[in-house]
Amino acid sequence: MRLAKSINEVIEILNEIIAYEVDKNSAMAFFPVLYKKVTERIRDGILNSDFQDNPRMERLDVLFANRYLEAYYNYKAGKKITNSWLLTFEATKDDSVIILQHILLGINAHINLDLGIVASQTVGNGVSLDPFREDYDKINDILSTMVQSMQTSVNKVSPLLILLEWIGKGKEDKLAAFSISIARDGSWVFSNQYHSSLDQPSEILKRDKIIAILAAELSNVKSKVLRFGIKIIRFFESKEVKKVAQSLENA
Repeated sequence: MRLAKSINEVIEILNEIIAYEVDKNSAMAFFPVLYKKVTERIRDGILNSDFQDNPRMERLDVLFANRYLEAYYNYKAGKKITNSWLLTFEATKDDSVIILQHILLGINAHINLDLGIVASQTVGNGVSLDPFREDYDKINDILSTMVQSMQTSVNKVSPLLILLEWIGKGKEDKLAAFSISIARDGSWVFSNQYHSSLDQPSEILKRDKIIAILAAELSNVKSKVLRFGIKIIRFFESKEVKKVAQSLENA
């Protein structure tokens, strides 16, 4: 297992994972492409002093990335990981899951579970989280912007993805209604609960159970109409992981 000690190491390791998964033609390459681009944007923001506390932001970025890296390497080694990440990684074996679902599953596990934990770890015990809220929101704003910029790239390799917007409108399905801003707010509430808890491992278990349920709903939609639409989307989208990864990289 290789964990990062700096933000540049995070980018380096993510590149290694992307190259490995692309070579295996595995959908496990999709989320780290997005995550690498987010990390590069955060790195540039730190260099430009865009955050309230730039050294703190790098500490958070490394801790945050290592949550994903640890889950990834432990999954590969057949070791126990959080259910949120387990369902995310297992979905990459399912040929019926579309590119967008893979990306959202990664965001779900990393934002809804991991970010709240590492925010607490970054500021440390006995220190209020409140002064960190502004920088915390900036991370999510960057992620949201990157996802939006990738939309065009995803459309190039998944040309009928627009069907999801058309047929998902007004439906109470977690895939159609997934919102990064809602995930961010829920993550902040969890972070405060975790930060003040006397039994933090228990808080992680409880939160993981909730987020794993959301992961299951993201990968297995309830609406019959949406399921049919996803089948059509998947039929016409690219099955070549290298092509998809390159398109996402160029977003």
